[in-house]
Amino acid sequence: MNRIKALVEYEGTRYNGFQKQPQGLTVEGELEEAIRKLTGENLRLLAAGRTDAGVHALGQVIAFDTESSIPPEKFARALNSVLPSDIRVLKSEKAKEGFHPRYQARAKAYRYLIYRQEEGRTFYRNLAYYYPHPLDLPEMTKAARYMEGTHDFMAFCASGSGVRNYVRTVFEVNINEKPPFLQIDVCGNGFLYNMVRIMVGTLLEVGRKRLDPEEVEQILLSRCRQRAGPTVPACGLYLKRVFY
Repeated sequence: MNRIKALVEYEGTRYNGFQKQPQGLTVEGELEEAIRKLTGENLRLLAAGRTDAGVHALGQVIAFDTESSIPPEKFARALNSVLPSDIRVLKSEKAKEGFHPRYQARAKAYRYLIYRQEEGRTFYRNLAYYYPHPLDLPEMTKAARYMEGTHDFMAFCASGSGVRNYVRTVFEVNINEKPPFLQIDVCGNGFLYNMVRIMVGTLLEVGRKRLDPEEVEQILLSRCRQRAGPTVPACGLYLKRVFY
């Protein structure tokens, strides 16, 4: 029995999220079906994170156990031969014994992509959030500094998460303008339900002069979701990398 570790990218537009569900198309379901076609084995995947419907991944990490004779490093090419074109396995290898992509992750990095011009928005409608409004990027950068560090992020968590501990550590929040895109990169040791999308929504409110950068500190202390910005659409969010 080998445990295989694989690096996966996917466009989440067609899927009801990563996690397998009784109804609806999921990334996990497609991956498990592809493995079954290759090996004849019915199994459950382990994954670094469960992205929501419409969210994409540049570096999702999965693992699975198999008795197949396919060499671990050959699984990537084999899986790509039977997977839909919006899911690609970038790399596969034999994992260390006991490896778990979620519980052994030290940090995760997400990218939120915003499209800033009218021309071309048709082509990026599922891959970025169209947001043409003028933004004060220096003020957004000031606000981002208040989000870094260890805080109670209850104000940046959507209802229905069911967690008891809202304390997370955000290592960095970087805002980079690369016309026609604006990239917001967030790296932390863990994230709450919709946390990154609410953080981005709050930064955009600062950019529109609807919030002062200093108010972010008060929003964190308030633990009140209503005081933070809106939850931006899923189409702009990417799981960029998982660190081990």
